[in-house]
Amino acid sequence: MANVEPDEQEDKPLDPAMENVRRKMVKLQLVSGGIMLLMFMAVLAAIVYKVTRPDGTQRPAATPSGLMVPADQPVAATAALPAGFRVLSTSLSGTQILFYGEMASGERKAYVFDIAVGRIVADVTLSGN
Repeated sequence: MANVEPDEQEDKPLDPAMENVRRKMVKLQLVSGGIMLLMFMAVLAAIVYKVTRPDGTQRPAATPSGLMVPADQPVAATAALPAGFRVLSTSLSGTQILFYGEMASGERKAYVFDIAVGRIVADVTLSGN
């Protein structure tokens, strides 16, 4: 191994001009790091604020079928069934309502009314026993 003199192992003091530059660089580094930390905290605070604040608008409730129903009022729709149709039973599936019944002539029929569309989407005549 090479012998190293004790003088070379210890850091020699810098001349006053270089020491002044070193101190200025350390101050600049600390100030820059502090500003970056402050800006990082500001960005995090802005993200938390945007995520947690209520926007003040009332969002409509979504049903599983995709029909958007306002939270403060019900959906109003009118199913125009033919004259003389007597409803025997009804069934609801998603946004569709099935009206099963008889016409005045005794013919059995089923009408499917879609609330989302707002009209009758199927007219089924039943025959047989």
